Amino acid sequence: MKKLLIVLAFAGLSMTSMAQDDPTLKYSVATNSFWSNWFIQVGADWNAYYSSQEHGAGNAKSPLKSFRSNPGASVAIGKWFTPGLGLRTKVQGIWGQTVYNKDHNPANRYWIANEQALFNLSNMLYGYNPNRVWNFVPFVGAGVGRSMTNNIYAMNLSCGILNTFRLSKKMAVNVELGWNRSENDLDGDERHMEPANSWEDKDNNLYAEIGLTFNLGKATWDKVPDVDAIKALSQSQIDALNAQLTDANNEITRLNNMLRNQKPVEKPQAQVVKEFVAAPVSVFFNINKSKIASRKDLVNLESMAKFAKENNAGLLVTGYADSKTGSAAYNQKLSESRAATVADQLVKFGVSRDKVETVGKGGVNDLSPVSYNRRAVVTVK
Repeated sequence: MKKLLIVLAFAGLSMTSMAQDDPTLKYSVATNSFWSNWFIQVGADWNAYYSSQEHGAGNAKSPLKSFRSNPGASVAIGKWFTPGLGLRTKVQGIWGQTVYNKDHNPANRYWIANEQALFNLSNMLYGYNPNRVWNFVPFVGAGVGRSMTNNIYAMNLSCGILNTFRLSKKMAVNVELGWNRSENDLDGDERHMEPANSWEDKDNNLYAEIGLTFNLGKATWDKVPDVDAIKALSQSQIDALNAQLTDANNEITRLNNMLRNQKPVEKPQAQVVKEFVAAPVSVFFNINKSKIASRKDLVNLESMAKFAKENNAGLLVTGYADSKTGSAAYNQKLSESRAATVADQLVKFGVSRDKVETVGKGGVNDLSPVSYNRRAVVTVK
């Protein structure tokens, strides 16, 4: 018995030496549905029986003695409600014996059914890891047993340690050490002895088991969504929309000022329109982008293209970037790309390619707010 307790204590202490986990795989989990994380276990046992009837016989206490050991089998079904907490219903037994002394030990066919709470200390202490090879799972439980040989029932308490070794997502090898402590009639003999201590007052069954665990349905746990990251993403989208709205309002203000400052000319109405269209047209871009940001700029650009075609005029497209973002070399390339984008759009509107010249001015800080510097300006040559 002392040897078994030493083995159990060593198994518990060895938890601190777990070096199999990759910290990057650990994460918090969300609760799964009722039909997830079920499992079935089957196993083969080696049992040692300590009957209350052997009091005073002077029997050796070793669980390896042939007069008190027998093979057995078990089957269990259970569910993990969290990565650290589960329940299982386990039935074990079949071949047992009543121990009187080393020469008189009648056979006792029996079964024990226990409802047990499982505590996965590997997940509780080290965090859930779907690829962990070894899981250390103590358990406690209670139930009922029956001597089929003598048709006698008895209440039962159980505890032990379950070790599972992952083979795949759906299968694991389990090695279990356990203790069933029953009323003193489970072994088929209802006689009450006068024990020397509480251990001898009950029927005890120590067992070692090896078996397989089969995971049913979904066997893993989903990662909890990163709420902070989602909030940050949403805020960045809101900030981007606010920036676009600010740029749009500033552009409206610019156009209104342009209209208010337009000098009247003594020309037919059609000519006035041409003079206005021939004014420089600015096309704006988002930060680090060379794609035209607003469709309203395309309206102004189309008017400029129409003027150029009607008057056979050449156009100069000058690209800019804001100097507060990016290096000088990067801004130079970005300004050239913006100018090329606008030139391509003018060609789409019908302007001949040889009538459009492009130039990049790199990063500038001419206008305020800084977003106004992210532009390309079209002028008539």
